Amino acid sequence: MTELVLYELQGCPYCAMVREKLAELELEYESRTVPRVHHERTEVQERSGQTGVPVLVDEANGVEGMSESTRIIEYLEETYGETVEETYGETS
Repeated sequence: MTELVLYELQGCPYCAMVREKLAELELEYESRTVPRVHHERTEVQERSGQTGVPVLVDEANGVEGMSESTRIIEYLEETYGETVEETYGETS
């Protein structure tokens, strides 16, 4: 079981892309909705150094606050995704 936390904002298309990847990989995560106003996002800023979302925390792998949806999706695929060989076995 993973210990993933996603800081997000409802209606954010970048957050939705990360949620879709988490669902595709069947990963459990804790969702933390952030305030709409950037200067009120103190927890996100402490974690990632900025106030934008999405931000992913994966304490099991030492990720304290990863930002940028594309980067998060690539990380999730590399860390938790299955390769074709794992899914279907090696082909001859």
